[in-house]
Amino acid sequence: MVDVRAVSEESCALAARLVRDGELVVIPTDTVYGVACDPRNAEAIARIYEVKRRPRFKALQVLVASVDDVDALGLELPAPLNRLAAAFLPGAFSPIAVAREDCTLATVRAGADGGPGTQGIRIPNSALCLRILRATGPLAASSANRSGDESAQSVDEAVAAFGDRVALYLDGGSTPGHVSSTVVAANPHARDGIEILREGVIPQSAIRRALTVNGGGLGA
Repeated sequence: MVDVRAVSEESCALAARLVRDGELVVIPTDTVYGVACDPRNAEAIARIYEVKRRPRFKALQVLVASVDDVDALGLELPAPLNRLAAAFLPGAFSPIAVAREDCTLATVRAGADGGPGTQGIRIPNSALCLRILRATGPLAASSANRSGDESAQSVDEAVAAFGDRVALYLDGGSTPGHVSSTVVAANPHARDGIEILREGVIPQSAIRRALTVNGGGLGA
């Protein structure tokens, strides 16, 4: 049986309990609906890949409600990404954080040549989504669709994709649609100390301009 509920204090609390129990939930974001789980639960993460039929080499983002959650997860935003985060979050900016030794996330990608692991993060620009995240805590997430299909922009489209394989669907109405975030990693050898892995809503020019606002240094 499919459980669809409007976003409320009660349904957010239920979502939090289900996530703690290793279940999958579907939530509205500032772009499309996402299927999400506890980012520390490897079995739940594997089920996201299974229900989506998503190749395992494609990483999952971790959605957080605040930049403060990044440190609590054992992640760090290296300079100059910390400066960019202050300028563009919440919003369509996805910095690549670096995992510390105390990071317990099961979504972290292994670093190259034995270096530290990395994790893409995002703070959605949606009051409704942030309300959910404040109840559940950080979530590993991917768009709510079978891999290769159109992303769900309504809870009905998400239900059509996953049915009863998801424990709870939170209905936040129609979402704006797929809008790519700009993905940026720190790279001390690249221009301005950053590497733009994907140019999305925020153009490269705006990213680079933000690094020099008020004459600030890269790590300010």
